[in-house]
Amino acid sequence: MSIPPQIVSSARQGWNWQWKQLMNGLAPADNAGNFIRQKSQALNAIPPNPEDLTTRSPESLPILIIGRSCPWAHRTWLIYELRNLQKNLNLVIASPNYKSGRWEINPSLMGCKTLLDIYKLCNSPPSHRATVPTIIDPNPNNQLSPKLLGNESAQLVEAMDVWPAPNNTISFYPKHLHQEINSWHLLLQDSVNNGVYKCGFARNQSAYDKASETLFSALQKIEDCLSDKREWLCGERLSLADVRLFPTIIRWESVYAPLFACSQKKLSTFPNLVSWRKRFFMLPKVSETCNAENWRSDYFGALFPLNPSNIIPKGPTINEIVHNN
Repeated sequence: MSIPPQIVSSARQGWNWQWKQLMNGLAPADNAGNFIRQKSQALNAIPPNPEDLTTRSPESLPILIIGRSCPWAHRTWLIYELRNLQKNLNLVIASPNYKSGRWEINPSLMGCKTLLDIYKLCNSPPSHRATVPTIIDPNPNNQLSPKLLGNESAQLVEAMDVWPAPNNTISFYPKHLHQEINSWHLLLQDSVNNGVYKCGFARNQSAYDKASETLFSALQKIEDCLSDKREWLCGERLSLADVRLFPTIIRWESVYAPLFACSQKKLSTFPNLVSWRKRFFMLPKVSETCNAENWRSDYFGALFPLNPSNIIPKGPTINEIVHNN
């Protein structure tokens, strides 16, 4: 027995209304249906004095809190590993709770089981969203209350680039490349890193088409740049430009193409970009920060408005993705 057209039409209208309500909470949009990312509030992380860190116990060192699936947090995790910051910065990995929509910490940290509780402990204003990545100082100038140092990934990686590190640790943001790195950042942040979310969270066809065109136009610019026999975006030297791009490109086949509809072209049609991704992935410790199964589980499991069934698809491992393209 077929379902009457009137029931189908009513069901579609009802679902569309409910979907918009869910999306309003997940991914705010402007009147034209374009996704608008909320800005981070703690934007001025300042690295601690190296002499101060040498007098601290391991438990009192500043703490970088990340989530494995979050691409913005992945940037800071990469700098943490590439600059060998383990002796001067502790790492804590939070996990998303799909039901509550909060980042949970297990075992608890400073008596807190969620990132929101840590923000409250730091006396952050209610307007501050409890997001990763975050750097917390549990013992700022011997004060009783911990301090939120920063939670904006683009700024945090710059602060971590001058964070006290072992001798001979290179800088990924050298002064002579500031202008070029900043120019890449302007393109990548809006058109690529946030561009995949503009595709996935578009409210209508027009907003999606606009986001997709902008995204793939930016990918073509990257491809053209790398075709000039460049190893990295700024030439022969690995920089923050590469670090800011990698978390998005490495998630492409696992999440952004299938779930966010970033499918105008296959990534394999950008061979120089794919080769660049493999070079980055092969850097020491980078592969340890990448897990395609984890990403699929978190994205497909958490983003209910985009995947109401909560079915987590099967897919290739990260090594299969990187080495088979």
